Amino acid sequence: MRLDNMDCDLLIVGGGINGVGIARDAAGRGLSVILCEKDDLASHTSSASSKLIHGGIRYLENYEFGLVRKALIEREVLLRSAPHIMWPLRFVLPHDKGQRPVWMMRAGLFLYDRLARRELLPGSEAVNLHKHDAGKPLKPEFTDGFVYSDGWVDDARLVVLNAMDATEKGGTVLTRTVCESATRTSKGWNAKLRAVDGKEIEIHARCIVNATGPWVTEFLRGAAREKSTKNLRLIKGSHIVVKRLFDHPYAYILQNPDGRIVFAIPYENDFTLVGTTDIEYRGDTNKVGIDQAEIDYLCELTQRYFRRPVKPSDVIWSYSGVRPLVEDEASNASAVTRDYRLELENGGAPLLSVFGGKITTFRKLAEEAVDMVAGALGNRHGAWTANACLPGGDLFGNRPANRSVLEFDAYREGLQRKYAWLPAKLVARFARAYGTYTDRLLAGRTRISDMGEEIAPGLYAAEVKYLMTREWAVTAHDVLWRRSKLGLHMPPGTEEKLDAWMAAQGKE
Repeated sequence: MRLDNMDCDLLIVGGGINGVGIARDAAGRGLSVILCEKDDLASHTSSASSKLIHGGIRYLENYEFGLVRKALIEREVLLRSAPHIMWPLRFVLPHDKGQRPVWMMRAGLFLYDRLARRELLPGSEAVNLHKHDAGKPLKPEFTDGFVYSDGWVDDARLVVLNAMDATEKGGTVLTRTVCESATRTSKGWNAKLRAVDGKEIEIHARCIVNATGPWVTEFLRGAAREKSTKNLRLIKGSHIVVKRLFDHPYAYILQNPDGRIVFAIPYENDFTLVGTTDIEYRGDTNKVGIDQAEIDYLCELTQRYFRRPVKPSDVIWSYSGVRPLVEDEASNASAVTRDYRLELENGGAPLLSVFGGKITTFRKLAEEAVDMVAGALGNRHGAWTANACLPGGDLFGNRPANRSVLEFDAYREGLQRKYAWLPAKLVARFARAYGTYTDRLLAGRTRISDMGEEIAPGLYAAEVKYLMTREWAVTAHDVLWRRSKLGLHMPPGTEEKLDAWMAAQGKE
């Protein structure tokens, strides 16, 4: 296949979680797939989430029972598919006497526990915070609370693993490549892509999927020259990272007097992640950042609950993203639906546009999207992803299994014994990042010197080369902030040093 002129069944525009999820599903059904992304994979919304696989307990207040049930079913499907980058997490919900009454919280959790079958996640329970470990960091006035289950995910790695699976099943992923135009013909679509080096690529596709997230209507009206009356509601969500606020494994879900909730989550061993905000956004979707009012809001909320106050000066890192939510009648940004809509325009060559969505339901969205276009493309393979592992997730066999979630520690310990010549802490990080693909990263290596130069503490040339050749990493930012969060742990100057090292590899 020539890289300057290619034919495919499906051209997918957008390398966030929805785009790569659709690419993976379609490639696994035998469709020829090309995906293009104007930046790096997960550069925008998909790496700026709260990093949770959750049903969305607060959506019950908006009577979105269908969305919550769909997400609750997906929690355990996803946990089994990639137990290295996802794992169960227990949440503590302190009862604030000035907020939602106890009966409402108890009723909501009762429903949350029962809307979908659970095999991996324990149910909710009431706790005395003066006796529970999670009560120790809280102010003494918080005496009662509830504990319930959801899950954690490394969101950016989830995107990359879906892209890897798509390519392993025959798809093509082109990062840093923009779709400049797409023209309908009697036989499909002619699209012109532009790579970062200026090279033009012509694509002849039978169908286009517009999975551009916040840019979905812009792509329709611009590159595709299609009329669109659909409007998105762009909601900015920001998070802050501070030094660890507590020493236990629980996360918190905190109520605010304005009716919003905010999470405080154990993060990268040494830190706590606090977020998110929900504000209307009308700025440049390519340049989204936290503002001082958001920092103050999140700090004030933690001060309301925790004994140790968090001040704006304590913020070590922050990130922001724009959620492209389906426009509805909600006046409050936090009440806008997180459900998705798929619109197939079939007046000639098919064009499928994805509106809205959330990480927890990405697999189901992708399945429904491919179901919609498969018929038009004469493909009858059928859905398959519900019973398949993502790359590296086959810890105890090639099928998703509860054991992989429940016995991850045993897998990690076995990997540490297998690669005893490496520091145990490094192998533990590899187990979480790469799962069984750690064997590919370390293939043919038997001693620490085989890892090559230690470019930064705990970051060796072998790993960076793996990320460059297998995971589309081009810059130090890709490596330190999306393929990993090593940037939080590295000394000043690491990013510049790594950029220089990576640039040198491209000249060899």
